[in-house]
This record gives sequence, C-alpha cells and structure tokens, in this order.
Amino acid sequence: MLDPVGRVAMVSGAARGIGREVLRRLHGSGWLVSAGLRDPARLPHTPDMLVHRYEAEEEGSAEAWVAATIARFGRVDAVVNSAGINPMARLLDADETPHDAMWRVNVKGPMRVIRATWPHLVASGEGRVVNIASLSGKRVANENLGYAMSKFAVVALTQEVRRLGWDHGIRATALCPGFVATDMTARANWPREKMSRPEDVAVLVETVLRLPNSATVGEIRVNCRFEALA
Repeated sequence: MLDPVGRVAMVSGAARGIGREVLRRLHGSGWLVSAGLRDPARLPHTPDMLVHRYEAEEEGSAEAWVAATIARFGRVDAVVNSAGINPMARLLDADETPHDAMWRVNVKGPMRVIRATWPHLVASGEGRVVNIASLSGKRVANENLGYAMSKFAVVALTQEVRRLGWDHGIRATALCPGFVATDMTARANWPREKMSRPEDVAVLVETVLRLPNSATVGEIRVNCRFEALA
C-alpha cells in the first residue's frame, strides 16, 4: 500500500455528501488535501488543507484550483472527482436544459480537472484518479436518462484515463454506488436506513488511492440492494 503522508489529493464536491466524507477520510489519514467547492467559507482552513473555490460549469475554474494547489503543496498525486448534480432529464422531455447542465457538471467538470492535473499526475509516477460515477452509469433503471447518460460518460472518461496514463503510472477507478444517504437521494424511493453510507464509500476511495501500480482496480460497483451482475 502507498504511504499517504506527503501525498496531495484534490477532492471536488468537498462541501457535502460523498465528497465531504472523502475529504474527512483522507485528511484524517495523513494526506495533504485540496478541497474544491463552490463556497470556500463552508470548510475550515488548516495548514495541511487548501480550501479553494471550484465551479464545475465555469471555464478556467479547474485550472485556477490546480494552480492554487501547486502553489500551496508543489504537487498533485491524486484526484477525486465527486462534484455532481442530478436534476430530472427524461427521454421525452422537450426541455434539454437539465441534460446540458449535467453534461457540463458531471462530465466536462471532471474532464477539465483531470486535464489540468495531468502533468502533475505524470510527475508523481503513482498518480491516482477516482471518478464518482454511479450504478446509473452501468445500466438504466429509472426515468432519469440524462443522469445515466452523464454517468456512462464518466465511466468512459475513467477508462481513457487508465489507457492514456498507464505507462506513466497513472491509475484510475470508476466508483459506481447505488443509493447513498446524501441530500442527492433525499427523494429516492428506497429506505434511507438501507442506503450505503457516504463514509463507507470514502473508505473505498482511500483504499484504491493507496493501492500500488501493480494492483489497480478499474471499477467498483457498490450495492445497497440486490442487483444481478451482468
């Protein structure tokens, strides 16, 4: 397992949900953490944590966040793309606004962060990328086609990071949970007490970040209810 001490991880969507628990987990395990979120005032600033504004829809925001991380810590070893949105976007809806919003935030957002961190991940020699996808990125099980399409794209993005980065020591994982007890699933038709916990998802994130180059995991499905595996 890789020693996290001295390694730098960037976590988007760090103000809430899975991103917040990933931030807590990594920070508590000795990582130097750069937290990206819309409102930096929502997190405390500490010497071993950078809290920086990051707006996934805004061009240049990812690059500014990465530049600030390099200025503070001098390196980036891992990226956890957790920021995401989930408005309803059905196939037969004439209004494509929610489709477009999810493409900008859920797909182009992480792509831009990865692109901006790429030379630093290469320099690390053991660069890691974890993209929080979804079981909706593996199958379509409800009417929110737009969300599923965006998460299918995140899985594809992860596969390309693995392909392009392999010889540079970059390893990427698509983490695909089902229902997780966060504000995003507040209206889900599944008992909240039976949902996966965000802190348990964070354990999986830290685990794959610490695996050596010779033991990489490309994809993890996380179920809180039974689903047959394809």
